[in-house]
Amino acid sequence: MRALNLTLLTDLYELTMMQGYFKNPTDQIVVFDAFYRKNPCGGGYAIAAGLEQIIEYIRDLHFSPDDIDYLKGLNIFDSDFLEYLRGFHFTGDIYAIPEGTVVFPREPLLKVVAPVMEAQLIETAILNLLNHQSLIATKASRVVYAAKGDGVMEFGLRRAQGPDAGLYGARAAVIGGCVGTSNVLTGQMFHVPVKGTHAHSWIMSFSDEYTAFKAYAKLYPNACILLVDTYDVLNSGVPNAIRVFKEMKEAGLPMKGYGIRIDSGDLAYLSKQAYKMLSEAGFGDAIISASSDLDEYLIESLKAQGAKINSWGVGTNLITCNDNPAFGGVYKLAAIKNKEDADFVPKIKLSENVEKVTNPGNKTIMRIYDKTTGKIRADLICLEDEIFNPDEDMILFDPMATWKKTKLTGGSYILRELLVPVFKKGECVYTSPSVMEIKDICQKELNTLWDETRRFTNPQEVFVDLSDKLYKIKSELLEEMGQASIES
Repeated sequence: MRALNLTLLTDLYELTMMQGYFKNPTDQIVVFDAFYRKNPCGGGYAIAAGLEQIIEYIRDLHFSPDDIDYLKGLNIFDSDFLEYLRGFHFTGDIYAIPEGTVVFPREPLLKVVAPVMEAQLIETAILNLLNHQSLIATKASRVVYAAKGDGVMEFGLRRAQGPDAGLYGARAAVIGGCVGTSNVLTGQMFHVPVKGTHAHSWIMSFSDEYTAFKAYAKLYPNACILLVDTYDVLNSGVPNAIRVFKEMKEAGLPMKGYGIRIDSGDLAYLSKQAYKMLSEAGFGDAIISASSDLDEYLIESLKAQGAKINSWGVGTNLITCNDNPAFGGVYKLAAIKNKEDADFVPKIKLSENVEKVTNPGNKTIMRIYDKTTGKIRADLICLEDEIFNPDEDMILFDPMATWKKTKLTGGSYILRELLVPVFKKGECVYTSPSVMEIKDICQKELNTLWDETRRFTNPQEVFVDLSDKLYKIKSELLEEMGQASIES
């Protein structure tokens, strides 16, 4: 799947617009921003993910002879345009927020600065890759937060919406904090831990449960997690597991990575009873793993009920993000200039919905941290050439409700620019960390959030403000556009 040429992974109108630009020659360089408007799952943040696959896509961007033949067969593209596509490659710049970073609505997760035809073509694939993995990484981070330090395994491949969703969804889940995945291909491709136990069919294929457990323990003495709910958790499964654990202990085995898994029933009650039985038998350190349609809300509830579960296998509700199936990222034109011009002309998209009005200009993002706690105070969207001195006072204001203001005293905060160069003049200048390194980055990023922002109910919003200069440009454009509308 990784070797597949994704150049035609685009909406048809990207190509019809490209032909329109080709037939009406322009040397325009444009700025497009990829951003989202609303945090998924009703949460207070999102996790940026998918950049490595975007890099692979851009590097391999070309129209093969078969692609050209297919487009020719649609009978909507002229031969001179198709000939242009034969030599097409990306020559522009891309800036992005690194994977694993916590992000918030309205700020560009990725910025494209390129000739208009190039920037137009790549819109669909960029959103496809960014939206899916950012969604799953965010969902995973919520599930892991609910588990409060317990290991969370991603178990969703068989329920994912196709192979790619299972493969890259598992990658994103590990970035979001999962300790591993059941997906072997993800493990091979991205060098992440793969884990698993056995199914009910293993138990049912033997003459009895005890024999099945004993055979499994003999094969995998250092990873012996026994599924105890095939017949009866407390009257059969757990007693048979204890019998096998005693035999393992008597045989002098190290008793590492052993325990039980419960996949159905009242997980709070069953886990507490199972723990009592295991402890009384001398196996109080056994892992008690649970699966069965878990999500962050059920895990949080089970924790509150005192469930004795210390390992979680989360499948369907994680890999599909069932309560929020789409991330909602968009890709909007923000500025234009002719090739020989020094400065960009800001562009703005208006809407009847205030939240859909875009932020104009060639922008970047400054993250503002509290110097004492290291926690995020706010993000500031500003123009690329703006310079700020953290030793000076800064006034932040809500761009939607400008009377809401916060003063940051000089010397009390730290600034960090979020967007980093990824492609310059068509050449990749960024090296992606490994998935496990991104996972560590993500954990550090999540630690910069206040607990109030991570809670599931009514999370505290992290403010994303505009610089004075950008706010002024946006206001002037809105006034000009409004006046033009009245005059027309």
